[in-house]
Amino acid sequence: MTASSAENSVDSKSLLSGLAPLEAVLFDVDGTLCDSDPFHYIAFREMLPEIGFNGGVPITEEFYIENIAGKHNDDVARLLFPNDFERGLKFTDDKEAMFRRLAAEQLKPVDGLDKVKKWVEDRGLKRAAVTNAPRPNAELMISHLGLQDFFDVVIIGNECNHAKPHPDPYLKALEVLKASKDHTFIFEDSVSGITAGVAGGMPVVGITTRNPEHLLMEARPTLLIKDYADPKLWEALEELDKKGGNARNEA
Repeated sequence: MTASSAENSVDSKSLLSGLAPLEAVLFDVDGTLCDSDPFHYIAFREMLPEIGFNGGVPITEEFYIENIAGKHNDDVARLLFPNDFERGLKFTDDKEAMFRRLAAEQLKPVDGLDKVKKWVEDRGLKRAAVTNAPRPNAELMISHLGLQDFFDVVIIGNECNHAKPHPDPYLKALEVLKASKDHTFIFEDSVSGITAGVAGGMPVVGITTRNPEHLLMEARPTLLIKDYADPKLWEALEELDKKGGNARNEA
């Protein structure tokens, strides 16, 4: 191990330790709990040519990642239909219905999710799902993954004053959970979501489920991991445990 890589290893261990005692963990849903982006991409790829977008040529996965992934449907509607917002909203509603059909039987959890779920439960931490997905999508994914009883609350972006990349959904989660941003961290997989968490003043653990590492790094996550089984995550959580445990167990 080189001097610089050893230094990075030490840094990664201590990145979350300043949160002790930990109170809460917040999770995005799409791409963070489950690898759902392929189903969103398929829906856009199949439906956009039908309405003549891009001259009827299917969008590429790169276009999807850079312009659509993680964004709220209002923003997607404006991007795809800059001169007809209502048509854009109707399209995104239809697309979400197709997504639910595709995802209903095929969603799989991100690797290591059960392990991090147990870690959170064993420490009695507060937890929320915070997503830009429409509520029917979020509830479908959470139910499919067997997480209905895991989350204390599910916060939906379009039920807040502003969706991600604004921090409002994450700040609302803190308010509902009665948790402090100084003792909470976030799991996110998109630039939009990481931006929202950082703007809310919380450390964000970025997950490279589908989005390129270089794009996620631009949003300034505290730590970047491949999935919940990544040793870098568990080094950081172990250090957090050593530093001060969590608020509920100390109460």
